[in-house]
Amino acid sequence: MKRTIIFLRPILSLFLILLCQTGFAQLVIKGTVYDKQARYGVPSVSVLSNSGTGTMTDSLGRYSLKVPANDSIYFSYLGKLTAKFPVKNLNPDQPLDISLPVSIDSLPAVTVRQPSYRMDSIANRNEYRKIFDNDATYLSAPGGGFGFGIGFDLIFNARKIRSMEHLKARLEREEKEKYVDHRFTKALVKRITGLTPPALDTFMVQYRPEYETLKSFETDYEYYSYIKTFSTYFKERWKNDHPAETSDSTFRATF
Repeated sequence: MKRTIIFLRPILSLFLILLCQTGFAQLVIKGTVYDKQARYGVPSVSVLSNSGTGTMTDSLGRYSLKVPANDSIYFSYLGKLTAKFPVKNLNPDQPLDISLPVSIDSLPAVTVRQPSYRMDSIANRNEYRKIFDNDATYLSAPGGGFGFGIGFDLIFNARKIRSMEHLKARLEREEKEKYVDHRFTKALVKRITGLTPPALDTFMVQYRPEYETLKSFETDYEYYSYIKTFSTYFKERWKNDHPAETSDSTFRATF
Protein backbone atom coordinates (compact mmCIF):
# COMPACT_ATOMS: atom_id res chain seq x y z
CA MET A 1 0.00 0.00 0.00
CA LYS A 2 2.87 2.37 0.87
CA ARG A 3 4.56 1.62 -2.45
CA THR A 4 1.34 2.48 -4.27
CA ILE A 5 1.07 5.83 -2.46
CA ILE A 6 4.74 6.65 -3.11
CA PHE A 7 4.26 5.80 -6.80
CA LEU A 8 1.13 7.96 -7.09
CA ARG A 9 2.67 11.06 -5.50
CA PRO A 10 5.04 11.86 -8.43
CA ILE A 11 2.19 11.34 -10.89
CA LEU A 12 -0.09 13.68 -8.95
CA SER A 13 2.70 16.27 -8.65
CA LEU A 14 3.39 16.08 -12.38
CA PHE A 15 -0.32 16.46 -13.09
CA LEU A 16 -0.53 19.55 -10.88
CA ILE A 17 2.53 21.11 -12.57
CA LEU A 18 1.11 20.51 -16.04
CA LEU A 19 -2.26 21.87 -14.94
CA CYS A 20 -0.66 25.03 -13.53
CA GLN A 21 1.41 25.56 -16.67
CA THR A 22 -1.73 25.24 -18.79
CA GLY A 23 -3.62 27.73 -16.64
CA PHE A 24 -0.75 30.20 -16.39
CA ALA A 25 0.15 30.24 -20.10
CA GLN A 26 -0.27 33.78 -21.40
CA LEU A 27 -1.88 34.65 -24.72
CA VAL A 28 -2.17 38.04 -26.38
CA ILE A 29 -5.66 38.76 -27.71
CA LYS A 30 -5.89 41.59 -30.22
CA GLY A 31 -8.72 43.07 -32.20
CA THR A 32 -10.90 46.06 -32.96
CA VAL A 33 -14.23 47.18 -31.51
CA TYR A 34 -16.50 48.60 -34.25
CA ASP A 35 -19.79 50.46 -34.24
CA LYS A 36 -23.01 48.74 -35.32
CA GLN A 37 -22.28 49.35 -39.01
CA ALA A 38 -18.78 47.90 -38.52
CA ARG A 39 -17.36 50.94 -40.30
CA TYR A 40 -15.68 52.89 -37.50
CA GLY A 41 -13.68 51.84 -34.47
CA VAL A 42 -15.12 52.78 -31.08
CA PRO A 43 -12.62 54.41 -28.67
CA SER A 44 -12.51 54.11 -24.87
CA VAL A 45 -14.18 50.69 -24.69
CA SER A 46 -13.09 48.74 -21.61
CA VAL A 47 -11.63 45.30 -22.39
CA LEU A 48 -11.64 43.21 -19.20
CA SER A 49 -10.89 39.66 -18.11
CA ASN A 50 -12.02 37.40 -15.29
CA SER A 51 -8.44 37.30 -13.96
CA GLY A 52 -8.43 41.06 -13.36
CA THR A 53 -6.34 42.37 -16.25
CA GLY A 54 -7.80 45.05 -18.48
CA THR A 55 -7.17 47.75 -21.04
CA MET A 56 -9.08 50.25 -23.18
CA THR A 57 -9.43 50.64 -26.93
CA ASP A 58 -7.47 53.45 -28.56
CA SER A 59 -8.84 56.23 -30.76
CA LEU A 60 -9.30 53.75 -33.62
CA GLY A 61 -11.02 51.10 -31.50
CA ARG A 62 -7.99 48.80 -31.37
CA TYR A 63 -6.89 46.86 -28.29
CA SER A 64 -4.33 44.29 -27.15
CA LEU A 65 -4.60 42.32 -23.91
CA LYS A 66 -2.43 39.56 -22.44
CA VAL A 67 -4.49 36.98 -20.54
CA PRO A 68 -4.10 33.41 -19.20
CA ALA A 69 -5.15 30.60 -21.53
CA ASN A 70 -7.94 29.54 -19.16
CA ASP A 71 -9.34 33.06 -18.84
CA SER A 72 -12.33 34.81 -20.43
CA ILE A 73 -12.56 38.36 -21.76
CA TYR A 74 -15.50 40.70 -22.18
CA PHE A 75 -16.17 44.29 -23.19
CA SER A 76 -17.82 47.17 -21.34
CA TYR A 77 -19.07 50.43 -22.84
CA LEU A 78 -21.34 53.07 -21.33
CA GLY A 79 -22.13 50.75 -18.42
CA LYS A 80 -23.21 47.81 -20.62
CA LEU A 81 -21.38 44.48 -20.78
CA THR A 82 -21.00 42.02 -23.63
CA ALA A 83 -21.01 38.25 -23.34
CA LYS A 84 -17.80 36.62 -22.13
CA PHE A 85 -15.43 35.04 -24.66
CA PRO A 86 -13.46 32.02 -23.33
CA VAL A 87 -9.85 32.42 -24.43
CA LYS A 88 -9.51 28.69 -25.08
CA ASN A 89 -12.12 28.99 -27.86
CA LEU A 90 -10.31 31.87 -29.60
CA ASN A 91 -7.78 31.55 -32.40
CA PRO A 92 -4.69 33.50 -31.24
CA ASP A 93 -3.64 33.98 -34.87
CA GLN A 94 -6.86 35.82 -35.73
CA PRO A 95 -8.07 39.15 -34.26
CA LEU A 96 -11.15 39.18 -32.06
CA ASP A 97 -13.18 41.91 -33.72
CA ILE A 98 -16.63 42.74 -32.36
CA SER A 99 -19.37 45.20 -33.24
CA LEU A 100 -21.28 47.12 -30.56
CA PRO A 101 -24.91 48.27 -31.06
CA VAL A 102 -23.95 51.95 -31.07
CA SER A 103 -23.93 54.46 -33.89
CA ILE A 104 -20.88 56.56 -34.58
CA ASP A 105 -23.20 59.59 -34.52
CA SER A 106 -23.97 58.90 -30.87
CA LEU A 107 -20.36 58.66 -29.75
CA PRO A 108 -18.97 61.50 -27.61
CA ALA A 109 -17.42 64.22 -29.78
CA VAL A 110 -14.00 65.14 -28.43
CA THR A 111 -13.82 68.39 -30.40
CA VAL A 112 -16.99 70.00 -29.04
CA ARG A 113 -15.56 71.10 -25.70
CA GLN A 114 -12.44 70.74 -23.62
CA PRO A 115 -12.38 67.38 -21.79
CA SER A 116 -13.16 67.62 -18.09
CA TYR A 117 -10.63 65.90 -15.84
CA ARG A 118 -13.24 65.57 -13.08
CA MET A 119 -15.82 63.94 -15.35
CA ASP A 120 -13.20 61.65 -16.91
CA SER A 121 -12.06 60.61 -13.44
CA ILE A 122 -15.62 59.88 -12.28
CA ALA A 123 -16.36 57.89 -15.43
CA ASN A 124 -13.12 55.95 -15.02
CA ARG A 125 -13.88 55.03 -11.41
CA ASN A 126 -17.47 54.07 -12.25
CA GLU A 127 -16.18 51.81 -15.03
CA TYR A 128 -13.76 50.07 -12.64
CA ARG A 129 -15.80 50.44 -9.44
CA LYS A 130 -15.12 46.89 -8.27
CA ILE A 131 -11.40 47.55 -8.48
CA PHE A 132 -11.35 50.93 -6.74
CA ASP A 133 -13.79 49.82 -4.04
CA ASN A 134 -11.86 46.60 -3.34
CA ASP A 135 -14.94 44.45 -3.93
CA ALA A 136 -14.99 41.51 -1.52
CA THR A 137 -15.85 39.09 -4.35
CA TYR A 138 -12.24 39.34 -5.49
CA LEU A 139 -11.05 38.15 -2.11
CA SER A 140 -13.26 35.07 -1.82
CA ALA A 141 -12.09 31.63 -2.88
CA PRO A 142 -13.37 30.65 -6.34
CA GLY A 143 -16.25 28.21 -6.41
CA GLY A 144 -16.06 24.74 -7.89
CA GLY A 145 -12.35 24.14 -8.20
CA PHE A 146 -10.58 20.93 -9.09
CA GLY A 147 -11.05 19.13 -5.79
CA PHE A 148 -7.45 19.57 -4.60
CA GLY A 149 -8.31 21.60 -1.54
CA ILE A 150 -8.40 25.24 -0.51
CA GLY A 151 -4.62 25.63 -0.89
CA PHE A 152 -4.78 25.01 -4.62
CA ASP A 153 -7.70 27.44 -5.00
CA LEU A 154 -5.77 30.15 -3.22
CA ILE A 155 -2.95 29.93 -5.78
CA PHE A 156 -5.33 31.21 -8.44
CA ASN A 157 -7.04 33.60 -6.04
CA ALA A 158 -3.72 35.19 -5.05
CA ARG A 159 -2.78 35.70 -8.69
CA LYS A 160 -6.16 37.29 -9.33
CA ILE A 161 -5.77 39.67 -6.38
CA ARG A 162 -2.28 40.68 -7.55
CA SER A 163 -3.60 41.32 -11.05
CA MET A 164 -6.39 43.50 -9.66
CA GLU A 165 -3.89 45.42 -7.55
CA HIS A 166 -1.61 46.00 -10.55
CA LEU A 167 -4.55 47.20 -12.64
CA LYS A 168 -5.72 49.52 -9.85
CA ALA A 169 -2.21 50.97 -9.52
CA ARG A 170 -2.00 51.56 -13.27
CA LEU A 171 -5.40 53.27 -13.34
CA GLU A 172 -4.42 55.50 -10.43
CA ARG A 173 -1.18 56.46 -12.21
CA GLU A 174 -3.17 57.34 -15.32
CA GLU A 175 -5.55 59.46 -13.23
CA LYS A 176 -2.63 61.38 -11.74
CA GLU A 177 -1.11 61.99 -15.18
CA LYS A 178 -4.44 63.29 -16.45
CA TYR A 179 -4.68 65.59 -13.44
CA VAL A 180 -1.25 67.04 -14.24
CA ASP A 181 -2.28 67.44 -17.90
CA HIS A 182 -5.40 69.26 -16.72
CA ARG A 183 -3.49 71.72 -14.50
CA PHE A 184 -0.20 72.15 -16.37
CA THR A 185 -1.22 73.41 -19.82
CA LYS A 186 0.65 75.28 -22.52
CA ALA A 187 -1.92 78.07 -22.50
CA LEU A 188 -1.41 78.68 -18.77
CA VAL A 189 2.39 78.48 -18.92
CA LYS A 190 2.52 80.79 -21.93
CA ARG A 191 0.31 83.35 -20.19
CA ILE A 192 2.44 83.32 -17.02
CA THR A 193 5.92 83.08 -18.55
CA GLY A 194 5.53 84.63 -21.99
CA LEU A 195 7.39 81.67 -23.51
CA THR A 196 6.68 80.64 -27.10
CA PRO A 197 7.81 77.58 -29.07
CA PRO A 198 10.31 76.02 -29.20
CA ALA A 199 11.31 77.30 -25.75
CA LEU A 200 7.78 76.70 -24.46
CA ASP A 201 7.79 73.07 -25.63
CA THR A 202 11.11 72.43 -23.88
CA PHE A 203 9.92 74.06 -20.65
CA MET A 204 6.75 71.94 -20.63
CA VAL A 205 8.86 68.77 -20.67
CA GLN A 206 11.67 69.79 -18.31
CA TYR A 207 9.52 71.46 -15.66
CA ARG A 208 6.41 69.29 -15.73
CA PRO A 209 5.41 68.99 -12.05
CA GLU A 210 4.58 65.75 -10.29
CA TYR A 211 1.06 65.05 -9.06
CA GLU A 212 2.18 65.35 -5.44
CA THR A 213 3.79 68.73 -6.17
CA LEU A 214 0.57 70.12 -7.62
CA LYS A 215 -1.47 68.87 -4.67
CA SER A 216 0.93 70.56 -2.25
CA PHE A 217 0.00 74.06 -3.46
CA GLU A 218 -2.69 75.52 -1.21
CA THR A 219 -3.58 78.33 -3.62
CA ASP A 220 -3.33 79.03 -7.34
CA TYR A 221 -1.04 81.93 -6.50
CA GLU A 222 1.55 79.51 -5.06
CA TYR A 223 1.26 77.33 -8.15
CA TYR A 224 1.64 80.27 -10.54
CA SER A 225 4.64 81.54 -8.56
CA TYR A 226 6.22 78.10 -8.92
CA ILE A 227 5.91 78.33 -12.71
CA LYS A 228 7.12 81.94 -12.79
CA THR A 229 10.18 81.22 -10.65
CA PHE A 230 11.37 78.26 -12.68
CA SER A 231 10.73 80.10 -15.94
CA THR A 232 13.19 82.81 -14.84
CA TYR A 233 15.99 80.26 -14.47
CA PHE A 234 14.94 78.53 -17.67
CA LYS A 235 15.03 81.74 -19.73
CA GLU A 236 18.58 82.56 -18.65
CA ARG A 237 19.78 79.08 -19.51
CA TRP A 238 17.91 79.10 -22.81
CA LYS A 239 19.56 82.40 -23.83
CA ASN A 240 23.00 80.96 -23.09
CA ASP A 241 22.35 77.66 -24.88
CA HIS A 242 20.46 79.09 -27.87
CA PRO A 243 21.80 82.61 -28.53
CA ALA A 244 20.95 82.45 -32.23
CA GLU A 245 17.34 81.36 -31.56
CA THR A 246 16.59 83.93 -28.85
CA SER A 247 14.47 86.86 -29.99
CA ASP A 248 11.89 89.23 -28.62
CA SER A 249 9.14 86.91 -29.85
CA THR A 250 10.57 83.97 -27.89
CA PHE A 251 10.05 85.68 -24.53
CA ARG A 252 6.99 87.88 -24.67
CA ALA A 253 6.00 90.26 -21.94
CA THR A 254 4.03 88.72 -19.11
CA PHE A 255 1.63 90.18 -16.62
